[in-house]
Amino acid sequence: MPWCEECAKYMAPSAMNEDGTCPVCGNEIEEPPPAAEDEKTPWHFKLLVAAAVLYMVWRIIDLLS
Repeated sequence: MPWCEECAKYMAPSAMNEDGTCPVCGNEIEEPPPAAEDEKTPWHFKLLVAAAVLYMVWRIIDLLS
């Protein structure tokens, strides 16, 4: 998504000027750098998923007994 550094806003392609500049400040709009591929999943998200799985297993066992 196009990013205007001066305005600190993401711009929709339809909101930009025809020459690829920002309609507010007139600066050239840049593409943001790609995200790093080696980013790891946060440990607290993994803990939340594990807790949800354990809870669901417990509820299924409780339902069947």
